[in-house]
Amino acid sequence: FQMPDNGVRPVGYLSWWKWTPGADWRHPFGPKSNIKRKKNYPVVHVAYEDVQAYAKWAGKSVPTEAQWEYAAHGGLDDATYSWGEQYSAKKANTWQGFFPFFNTKADGHTGTAPVGSFEPNGYGLYDITGNVWEWTSDWYSIGHDGKAHSLNPIGPNQNESLDPREPGVAKHVIKGGSYLCAPNYCSRYRPAARESQSPDTGTTHIGFRLVKLDNIS
Repeated sequence: FQMPDNGVRPVGYLSWWKWTPGADWRHPFGPKSNIKRKKNYPVVHVAYEDVQAYAKWAGKSVPTEAQWEYAAHGGLDDATYSWGEQYSAKKANTWQGFFPFFNTKADGHTGTAPVGSFEPNGYGLYDITGNVWEWTSDWYSIGHDGKAHSLNPIGPNQNESLDPREPGVAKHVIKGGSYLCAPNYCSRYRPAARESQSPDTGTTHIGFRLVKLDNIS
């Protein structure tokens, strides 16, 4: 992400994104950056296969969209946000101001925030919304057709994945919004909100969390 120069003026759609060769999870803003003093920040610039590989190594799984959303509600299943009904800049790391031109930093952060900078939700989970988007294992399609009658519904298969903005590109569902989500542009820091992402693409505002299910007899 690169904020447009010279204040508020017309800019091309998505022109605030800059392709940066050499950016990866160790160098999130390009080869001259590093993660020194960032070990308590969310890991970013990870493609979906990176997350899968780490999950396998850790003995855990990438959550389904349903698992992620259930956890994000924190027990407040009918609430708009993971903390209740009223939006608050003090509850999650989001964008305050007019995106993408200026950020008032009312929450104390312009980029990612250290994990645990905000109060956890009802299940004790930190940064479940805001800060960075998080990968899920579900392939993306519009809506939730066919998901209503299952405890842990799974989305379409890869061949059925469809994002009308990029037909022919299979994408995964990402959840939670990020520090770039603002009321005027992307209010997707709600548990129910969702977005699509190509599995081979990492960015400075997408990370992940994993799940481990206990065996219950």
